[in-house]
Amino acid sequence: MVHKATLQCLITGASGGIGQALVRTFHTAGYAVIATDITIQPAGLLCDHYIQADLARVVDDEVYASDIFNDIHECLNGIGLNALINNAAIQVLGGSDCLTRNDWRRTLDVNVIAPFLFTQAMLNALERTKGCVINISSIHARLTKKNFVAYATSKAALSGLTRSMAVDLGERNIRINAIEPAAIETDMLKAGFTGKPELYHRLEKCHPLQRIGQPEEVARLALAIVGGGIDFLNGACVRIDGGISAQLFDPD
Repeated sequence: MVHKATLQCLITGASGGIGQALVRTFHTAGYAVIATDITIQPAGLLCDHYIQADLARVVDDEVYASDIFNDIHECLNGIGLNALINNAAIQVLGGSDCLTRNDWRRTLDVNVIAPFLFTQAMLNALERTKGCVINISSIHARLTKKNFVAYATSKAALSGLTRSMAVDLGERNIRINAIEPAAIETDMLKAGFTGKPELYHRLEKCHPLQRIGQPEEVARLALAIVGGGIDFLNGACVRIDGGISAQLFDPD
C-alpha cells in the first residue's frame, strides 16, 4: 500500500525489531514511510519506499552518501520530511583490553556520525515541515556494564549530539530528541540468551515492572514525540526502561 498522505517519515535500521515496529506504527498513523537498512527489504515490511543503505559506507564514502541522500530526496518529492528516526545501530561487545581501532571506527561511524550526516542532509526537508528528529539512544548512554565500552560510549555521544543539535537548530524550528530504551524484546536480545532461559528470566526480574519492554512501546513513544502535540519537547533524552534506572541492586 502506498500512502497519498503528505506526512512523511524516514526510518533507518528498519529491518530490526524496533525498526519494524517503528515502520508499522508510523505507517498505521498515516505517514508515508521511507525505510532504510543494510539488508534487503524484509517480507511484509509496510513501507512506501525502501532504500538499501550501508551507514558505515555513508560515513566513509561521500559519493555513495550523496547517492543515498539523493534517492531519499527523490522519494520525498519536494513535500518535506516530518520525522527522521535515526534507529540504526551496531553493538560491538568487548572490554577495554581487546577493543580494536576498527571496532571503535565502526561503532562511532554507524551510531554517532551517520545520524548526524542523515540529519544534516535532511535539514531543508525537515525545516519545511517544522519536523522532528528522534535518535534512538540507549540506557547505556547513562548506565552500562562490562564489555559494553564502545557501545555505551557511542550512545552517550548520541544523547549528547541530541542535546547539542537541539540548541543548534532551534531557530530553524527543527526539534531533536532522543529515546533511551532499556532491554527491549527483539530477536537480537533473545539471541543473546539462547539456551539460557534462566538468565532471561533474571533480566525480566531486574525491572520493577518485572518484564522486558516491547518494540511497539518504543515506537508509540516515538510517534507521540513526533505528532502528539508536545512541540515544546526539544533536546530531551526520554527514558523508557520499566523503572530499572531508578532501582538500586544493593544486597539485602
